Amino acid sequence: MADNDVHGEQFGVKHIREVYRKGMFEGETPDFPVSYPEMREEAFERMSWQAKAYVHGGAGSEETFERNKDFSRWRIVPRMLRGVADRDLSVDIFGETHAYPLMITPLGVQTLLHEEGEAATARACAEMDVPFVLSSLSSTSMEEVSEALGDTPKWFQFYWSSDRDVAESFLDRAEAADYDAIVVTVDAPTLGWRERLLEKGYYPFLDGEGMANYFSDPAFRDSLDAPPEEDPEAAVDHFLSVFGDASLTWDDLDFVFERTDLPVIVKGILHPDDARKAVEAGADGVQVSTHGGRQIGASISAIEALPEIADEVGDDAAVFFDSGVRRGEDAFKALALGADSVMLGRPFAYGLAHSGQSGVENVLRNMLSQIDLTMGLAGIDDAENIGREAVRDEKTL
Repeated sequence: MADNDVHGEQFGVKHIREVYRKGMFEGETPDFPVSYPEMREEAFERMSWQAKAYVHGGAGSEETFERNKDFSRWRIVPRMLRGVADRDLSVDIFGETHAYPLMITPLGVQTLLHEEGEAATARACAEMDVPFVLSSLSSTSMEEVSEALGDTPKWFQFYWSSDRDVAESFLDRAEAADYDAIVVTVDAPTLGWRERLLEKGYYPFLDGEGMANYFSDPAFRDSLDAPPEEDPEAAVDHFLSVFGDASLTWDDLDFVFERTDLPVIVKGILHPDDARKAVEAGADGVQVSTHGGRQIGASISAIEALPEIADEVGDDAAVFFDSGVRRGEDAFKALALGADSVMLGRPFAYGLAHSGQSGVENVLRNMLSQIDLTMGLAGIDDAENIGREAVRDEKTL
């Protein structure tokens, strides 16, 4: 785990001073790219075409994917002389203190990006004390990832199988493996139209990628005529037949609440009425998300949806945010618009592709430094005090 002296107080200042000292006195510039575009380009050079087709871009016209990245409507309003020498980046989530208002969002099949996949990401999160949300479609089992994370907060993303026994088993296993919350993804009742994958005729799950949780699951294995090790093609076919359930309604959430005592977050919300329905059904939190722009090619962006959703349910439930976050100022704006914590997606994925665990650590260190410095320059010394007054809608300027 990272040294405590870089947590919270002046995280960003300590980081950039170290970079400047090494450059000035040791002639050593950072091996890892500082800017996101440069890091992404270097990651692309190291990625297979399969990885690029899977991770980069979005659904349909990719309008949502592109719009997600535009946070420019909201302008930060800096305030001066407010005593920001000692900044606290910690936030309280479901009675547990997170060191930072930042988490890793679920992303499946991470071995496409690096041979160590989710294990490398988990070790980076443990080192940086950043919570990790594990995808159901991981290349490493939930038990192995939990062990790699240790005491670092860990959540499990639950894709709802149409096989009720498998769905129950996933929830039971997550609780037994000491996960701290369940993230129910509801924005993927069917596959999105992803042209980058369709043009290549490539779908990683047909190749058995991202199947660790399924192939190791006792209920899933019991439903097969032969174990996945003996007949992987049949196992994959069965997975495809039970993955997801487009018939689900809000009433079906009772199944999750009855099966687990862990906090439940409903992920994929873009309308305030749906946020209210999730909370009324019993959800402890909602996650504003466009699935990284990978489901609908022309939906509203996540940052456009966030303010109304936070206004609707922010007093009654935790609000989380993902989609489009590339820099610390993006995360700051999302926090100002009502998110309790921000989920980071593609930047960590490209960090993983770039250099495995150390790449993810570098992405997190740079992102946290930017959040810290933005807070200080905006006149805020506590992450939990980042509010709507910290930003202004350019449409009102």
